[in-house]
Amino acid sequence: MSSIDPVNAQILELLQSDGRMTNAKLAEHLHMSETPCWRRLKKLEEAGIIEGYQAHLNRRKLGLGVMAFVQLSCSEHDQTATAEFQRIIEVTPNILACHNTTGEDDFLLIVVARDLDDYSAFVDSTLRRLPGVTSIRSNLSLKEMKASSKLPVRVSKR
Repeated sequence: MSSIDPVNAQILELLQSDGRMTNAKLAEHLHMSETPCWRRLKKLEEAGIIEGYQAHLNRRKLGLGVMAFVQLSCSEHDQTATAEFQRIIEVTPNILACHNTTGEDDFLLIVVARDLDDYSAFVDSTLRRLPGVTSIRSNLSLKEMKASSKLPVRVSKR
């Protein structure tokens, strides 16, 4: 799917606000019948624009009071070390995101933990054991001012 028309943009906006919205409700918001709405939704899914649906959970109510932004520097960048690094990152639930970055550090991670003791234990048991890690710098979030996974949806110009 190469372009986003106004109707598809509206579908994406509505679903980002409420991923549980039924096709009937979506069609009602769009002032269209259910079948064409469902077809558009399926095309957006098949094109990979919609990758899935999930619930947004409150980390604090789940006992995860600490969020850290962690910069990692690595000395090993060969294929084997990188593959093992990525495997560990992918299976570690406390790591919410990992980005290979430009600049002084190689990676930026977003990590959650119950409290500072739990975070300290996580650094010792997981981050320090990642292949090739030579430097770990953490910045702890004092106040989350905005957290969103909603992407800006723009209508494509033809």
